[in-house]
Amino acid sequence: MDIIDISKVEGTRFPAGRRTKVFIGAHSPIQAKNFVMGFVELEPNGKVPLHSHEQEEVYVILEGEGKIRVGEEVSKVRSGVAVYVPPHTEHELINDSHQLMKMMFTYSPAGIVSHWEEEKKGLIK
Repeated sequence: MDIIDISKVEGTRFPAGRRTKVFIGAHSPIQAKNFVMGFVELEPNGKVPLHSHEQEEVYVILEGEGKIRVGEEVSKVRSGVAVYVPPHTEHELINDSHQLMKMMFTYSPAGIVSHWEEEKKGLIK
């Protein structure tokens, strides 16, 4: 049995105002063959910048509120909401509140999404 304390995963700080902790799949403590799962804290005015990738993905908002864009649609999100993102569809999550937003994501198939490196290099904001 693999068990991980998410609070002990350091994660990666991104310039757009968030910390992403991948704890299953990719470069993480628990490996999975077919999916990746992680936890994200978005600071006030922080975001997951507009991007797309081959994986289908789900965001689950655990705490806070903001807005999400999936394709051409924009919607408000809050704690308790799950959002499905189809493969190859541009999407962006913005914490437009004054409080921390927490969310979990899962995508499949497993692998490293290219937008993380692009964002760290300043190619997307």
